[in-house]
Amino acid sequence: MRRPRLRRPRLPRTRAGWRRLVQGVMAVCVLALLPATWLHLTTGGRLRTEADVPRTEVAVVFGAGLWEGEPSPYLAHRLDAAARLYRAGRIEVVLVTGDNSREDYDEPDAMRTYLTRHGVPDERIVSDYAGFDTWDSCVRAKKVFGVDRAVLISQGFHIRRAVALCEAAGVTSYGVGVADRKDMTWYYGGVREVLAAGKAALDAVFEPDPHFLGPKEPGVARALAAAR
Repeated sequence: MRRPRLRRPRLPRTRAGWRRLVQGVMAVCVLALLPATWLHLTTGGRLRTEADVPRTEVAVVFGAGLWEGEPSPYLAHRLDAAARLYRAGRIEVVLVTGDNSREDYDEPDAMRTYLTRHGVPDERIVSDYAGFDTWDSCVRAKKVFGVDRAVLISQGFHIRRAVALCEAAGVTSYGVGVADRKDMTWYYGGVREVLAAGKAALDAVFEPDPHFLGPKEPGVARALAAAR
């Protein structure tokens, strides 16, 4: 039995055909970059450094993976920034949000343990165990934990998306981008953000429910009351 021959794509044979092909490729590239452009335009005034971020009651730290039960280096750097802001008196409560979808993987508790080791009192830390992605974390910060204003802490390649999505979810946000050495993980994160920007734009427009919403939780309010 003869195998069917695969047809090779036919290239244009005329100048007009090549022009249409180039225009089509350019149009695809522009459409692909539109969400990333939206992120840059909508968040430019919301990015700060640790030194000049406004004093805000709540900081939100997004999960970034565990290594053998401990925060990955990228997540540890986010938590280090939160601990420094707390010690400097620029924040009062830290909301750690991450993945706890299975028993053997618990980002929020690992983040809490790390913060307490670095000088943040346990009663000033609140855990969100259903922060499965950035949109879920932002929506739950607003609807479940009652956060209206927050400092968001993440790597530079992710912080614009975090700010844009939290703003879309109703949380007035300032973003602190943590500096990291530009290794393969950093470059992968940057490339991934170009793709993730498209989903972020759809989330901001359609505002889907998170994977798990659940009832309201008083953890942030209690932590703030204890701080006062």
